[in-house]
Amino acid sequence: MSQEQLVINNMEDVVVRFAGDSGDGMQLSGNLFSDAAALTGNDIATFPDYPAEIRAPHDTVAGVSGYQVHVGNHIYSSGDKADILIAMNPASFKSNLKWAKKGATVIVDVDTFSDDHLTKAGYTESPFTEELELAYTIIKAPITSFTERIGKEQGVDAATYSKCRNMFALGMVFYLTHKTLDKTFAYLERKFAKKPAVIALNKAVLSEGYEFADKLELIHSKIVEAAPAEMPKGRYRNITGNVATAWGLMAASERSGRNIFLGSYPITPATDVMVELSKYKSLGVKVFQAEDEIAGICSSIGASYAGALACTSTSGPGLSLKSEALGLAVMAELPLVVVDVQRGGPSTGLPTKTEQSDLNQALYGRNGEAPLIVVAASSSANCFYWAYTAAKLALEHMTPVVLLTDGYLGNGSQLFRIPKVADLPSITPRLATPNDPNYRPYRRDPETLAREWALPGMEGLRHRIGGLEKADGEGHLSTDPENHKTMTWNRQEKVNRVANYIPEQEVMGDPDGDLLVIGWGGTAGSLTKAVEEMNAEGKKVAYTHFNYISPLPKNTGDILRKYKKIVVCELNNGQFLGYLRTQFPECPMHQYNKVMGLPFEVGELKDEFNKILGE
Repeated sequence: MSQEQLVINNMEDVVVRFAGDSGDGMQLSGNLFSDAAALTGNDIATFPDYPAEIRAPHDTVAGVSGYQVHVGNHIYSSGDKADILIAMNPASFKSNLKWAKKGATVIVDVDTFSDDHLTKAGYTESPFTEELELAYTIIKAPITSFTERIGKEQGVDAATYSKCRNMFALGMVFYLTHKTLDKTFAYLERKFAKKPAVIALNKAVLSEGYEFADKLELIHSKIVEAAPAEMPKGRYRNITGNVATAWGLMAASERSGRNIFLGSYPITPATDVMVELSKYKSLGVKVFQAEDEIAGICSSIGASYAGALACTSTSGPGLSLKSEALGLAVMAELPLVVVDVQRGGPSTGLPTKTEQSDLNQALYGRNGEAPLIVVAASSSANCFYWAYTAAKLALEHMTPVVLLTDGYLGNGSQLFRIPKVADLPSITPRLATPNDPNYRPYRRDPETLAREWALPGMEGLRHRIGGLEKADGEGHLSTDPENHKTMTWNRQEKVNRVANYIPEQEVMGDPDGDLLVIGWGGTAGSLTKAVEEMNAEGKKVAYTHFNYISPLPKNTGDILRKYKKIVVCELNNGQFLGYLRTQFPECPMHQYNKVMGLPFEVGELKDEFNKILGE
């Protein structure tokens, strides 16, 4: 069908969800679609949703892997429900149909809907009832058989062409979203430059899917095109939160003049921070993959003592194991960045699902009085800036900093405008001066209370630090009660005074609203969209989102005391709410929590806010 004859439904945004068995290439299809959307001018946000099992039984619901892409203008999150759903087998159809809007276009590989596949997915009969086909536009595409035909025509073995089914589905999606194939062709040519047969096969299957969609009259009225993004000029790339975190740490290393060292142990969903940093040995990045979490953080503490920008990455269970060593870093007052990519807990919990599970652990999870700085990223892209900020705070205030991200941010992706390192805020480490006759290990800056950082080999600065309590200023071992009281106060007050060096908390939406919505960390996208829509509907709702957790911004109390109705929204059972109540007991607060391994949906948030407003 000629492009001139197509009926294009212009939309502000479009949500596409790819779902199939593990190994069906849904993550790759989602990545290729999001890259193509970004290159053609859309803003994007993505949400990979994959199983925790290393290899669940084939064609079962437990083994379904998904990837959601939200494209359009001013995209805040990966979206609620899908406008287009791709289901590569009955199990993915069964588990993902609930994520499709009523009236959505649903593409299924009809070749996989055999009795055997249906039984494995838990169906006792065909799911394509008359009621279902009235509720959705279901496209039954022979994806497997078409891919098999093309593979045989090109003389490719079954093991190779069976991996290309996702390209057929992707071709159909490109047609449905009014996008061309050239960007993905270019990717295939780069990716498989030394394998021309693989390039030819994937191109042929992708084109066949596009042409198959073109020949289906049912699809012609369902073509959608997302609005282009209005974004500042600059150099952009599609970046995941974990990669952005790694880049932020490297930028801080360059800006501070301190070599970067990461000592870590692989753990889902934080491993990619370590993987990304390990690619840059040529830039002086040193990565040590330790035998366990304790060895990882202890190696980082040693690197910090030696003068490096020292980091360690982990998730909830690993943070538990690092707690004793974190106490050592607090006592020794050494700079250290701990990246915690949160997941569902407790114990091994939900390794591949997102949750704001570790706030209490970050704030309090050490023996004794062991305060440290806690900050939280709020989007996949700004993981770069919060990793940079965490490093700056650690180096300038001589204390460990916990950076909280989560699986939704770490694995998800957004467009990221690449900054110039020279334009980033300066970082001035608290280095001691060699041969300073007045040097003492715990001599403090009178404003920040940060001690000086004397590195091994600095002339005339031999000293003791460690896990045992030290004498104020001098650094000798001390069990004196009054000294312990003083040092405990110093360590806490040093963290408290960080509030003098961070910006005040801002409020968006109606400044005189009837309801103040509070969020922190990775929930920003959904909360921002929900509040924007409610204000557009005439409701008076204000919103403030916290990235600085410990200490809180200095004006936090002033904001909270201004509103009669407050709701704190979290992907846990109320950890930030409990923290705020200890700081501001005079402020009554509602709570809205979700502990399902899933991000907030805009619709559910609006329902809750309207309920509170109506009370």
